[in-house]
Amino acid sequence: QVQVEESGGGLLQPGGSLRLSCKASGTIFVINYMGWYRQAPGKQRELVALITMSSGSANYADFAKGRFTISRDNAENAVYLQVNDLKPEDTAVYSCIVGHMGRTFIVTDYWGQGTQVTVSS
Repeated sequence: QVQVEESGGGLLQPGGSLRLSCKASGTIFVINYMGWYRQAPGKQRELVALITMSSGSANYADFAKGRFTISRDNAENAVYLQVNDLKPEDTAVYSCIVGHMGRTFIVTDYWGQGTQVTVSS
């Protein structure tokens, strides 16, 4: 049983910066990866970035390259998403995903409930 909680969303102006946080808690064995998805109104949910917890290797969606930076803190079972030069099209619900391997070695994805990011002047 893993719980996932995001924070850091809110209303921001274009050109600003934002840092989202996500923390996993509960019965943790090994977290293989954590990451972020987003879903804008009327749009499909899309991958933003994923990071491997052991190596810190990160992968980004094409749109996220440059303005988005994902990082992790293994000691805190946490992942962060730094977004610079915010644009209105970044408006979406941002959700955290946790790829957790239990003691049975089965990897299960856990999701946070999402945090709203609104970029508007």
